[in-house]
Amino acid sequence: MAKWPVVMIGPMVPSFYLDSRIEGDTSYGASLWNYDNDQCLKWLDSKPLKSVVYVSFGSMASISTEQFQEIAWGLKASNMPFLWVAKELKDNQLLELIDSTGERGLVVKWCNQLEVLAHQAVGCFVTHCGWNSTLEGLSLGVPMACVPQWSDQPTNAKFLAHVWKVGVRAKQDRGIVTREELGNCLREVMIGERSGEIKSNALKWKELAKRAVSVGGSSDRNIDEFIAKLLKPDQ
Repeated sequence: MAKWPVVMIGPMVPSFYLDSRIEGDTSYGASLWNYDNDQCLKWLDSKPLKSVVYVSFGSMASISTEQFQEIAWGLKASNMPFLWVAKELKDNQLLELIDSTGERGLVVKWCNQLEVLAHQAVGCFVTHCGWNSTLEGLSLGVPMACVPQWSDQPTNAKFLAHVWKVGVRAKQDRGIVTREELGNCLREVMIGERSGEIKSNALKWKELAKRAVSVGGSSDRNIDEFIAKLLKPDQ
């Protein structure tokens, strides 16, 4: 039986956001949700550099009503500009609360996450730590506030906060991240004593991701070696 080597490639993020080697490679293709990204980008254009908190829990995670309430109050109390992807938000009282923040907050059903994370106004990513979001945040150098839900997400959050040190992990109280805890995490990432270290580490991982997929990088070499093995399996 032939033995095939295991090779590592990645991050599998469209080339436009890393090394721009592939013309027109700006997205993964089809999206599960419809969205108007022009609205998001126009709003982001109006915000100062690295000032916006971007909040998204991905396409699969389901957030409880209580957690929605805590996030909404936490964002309002933070006094930071925020872009919140809340595809399931239907509570009229919460919508009124968010509306009361005026131009400081924007809530949408969905968005092009890569374009948002790549925008210069985004300074923090509140994420469920799904693997796609984890890779995208790392590859685009955005510090993260980690709110893992299930599956691999707690492990991803541990690496982000404690190994790679590109963010912080929110503590939960009976499975809920309170408004106070969210506020603490946002301040720590954006303006706290460790914010400089966190931001520096995030930029380091962005550079490492770009280097890996660039010509001569680890992923570039590995995929070339893998293809060579396919073409000449006996060598």
